[in-house]
Amino acid sequence: MALRIVIGGDKAGFNYKQALRKDLESDDRVEVVEDVGVGDAEDDTSYPNVAIAAAERIAKGEADRALLICGTGLGVAIAANKVKGIRAVTAHDSYSVQRSVLSNNAQVLCMGERVVGLELARVLVKEWLGVQFDPQSSSAAKVDDICAYESD
Repeated sequence: MALRIVIGGDKAGFNYKQALRKDLESDDRVEVVEDVGVGDAEDDTSYPNVAIAAAERIAKGEADRALLICGTGLGVAIAANKVKGIRAVTAHDSYSVQRSVLSNNAQVLCMGERVVGLELARVLVKEWLGVQFDPQSSSAAKVDDICAYESD
């Protein structure tokens, strides 16, 4: 099943967002890439607005996953996690990227342009696309616990 991906970030993550968007668009595992901003490196739109817009698309079922880039990856993760039903993580290493999906069924991967090199970011995004959550895994009950808390 090809993934519907939303990508976004602020001006501190603009250059990586552009490069990673092109990578996603050329990957056969991706059906569509929707860019929710920012439009250029001078755009002062704050990262919470972009992150929430991306997360809302997932929450509404309009996208499967999101890739968000800011300076550190931390702010966009915090903002995306404010949207009900969203599990966003910041990850800059292969193991964390894999476990974010396998253990936590995270739909949003966040990275920092000021923290990780572009070539490593590209490798991590490719790995992320290939990881799928197993609803029969031992982690499923833990994800259900997170979702149950959120619905209270």
